[in-house]
Amino acid sequence: MTEPLLSAAGLTKSFPGPDQVRVPVLRGISLAVQPGEFVAIVGPSGSGKSTLLYCLSALEPYDSGSVSIAGQRLETLRPKQLQALRRSTVGFVFQSFNLIPSLTARQNIALPASLAHRPVSATEVDAALAAVGLSDRGDHRPGSLSGGQQQRVAIARVLASRPEVVFADEPTGALDTTAGDAVLGLLRQVATGTRAVVMVTHDLEAAARADRVLVLRDGTVHRELVRPSAGQVLDALTAAGQEA
Repeated sequence: MTEPLLSAAGLTKSFPGPDQVRVPVLRGISLAVQPGEFVAIVGPSGSGKSTLLYCLSALEPYDSGSVSIAGQRLETLRPKQLQALRRSTVGFVFQSFNLIPSLTARQNIALPASLAHRPVSATEVDAALAAVGLSDRGDHRPGSLSGGQQQRVAIARVLASRPEVVFADEPTGALDTTAGDAVLGLLRQVATGTRAVVMVTHDLEAAARADRVLVLRDGTVHRELVRPSAGQVLDALTAAGQEA
């Protein structure tokens, strides 16, 4: 069997609560994501799904357990090594886009690869823009783009950086149906070959586009669904909410 591109074992995470008591958010989560997979994470509010995404992507430290990305165990890496891993191997699509307002779409797309010391060519940037249907918006700054266009620029930035694992946090949350569908189609295209996508979403239709759906409940994986319908995701979420 192919080695997982992303894996976690016994992952725990807690945050400070009242009276200096730690409040557990992740309670021993284990999972594996294979190359070419598109995995969605869903769950009731407070189930830990966004915290899990940030821990898996090396953006948030975890308390115990282990996470491996492309064969590298995060807990064994020094801060500079973690930073290098995030720049070279991980791509993150934020709900808030995280584009730099003073830069054009082209400049925003080229920036992460440049920071990782593997600059992309103008041809590669144009190809990424074309892939997201924004060939005519390369010289526009984020303020002159719609929400859907900004999200597509954020995905083009990931495409140009060529990361092995793409993490997406509610990528369609601020978009209308048409723009959201386009973004999901792009993420589906990314999850092929040697690359994978892990997405947190509250959108049932979006989750149903994934190969697998992990349903969280109270910081644990409650259920795993393989190529489910939106209705099946809803049933699993309802059950998770009732049993939480």
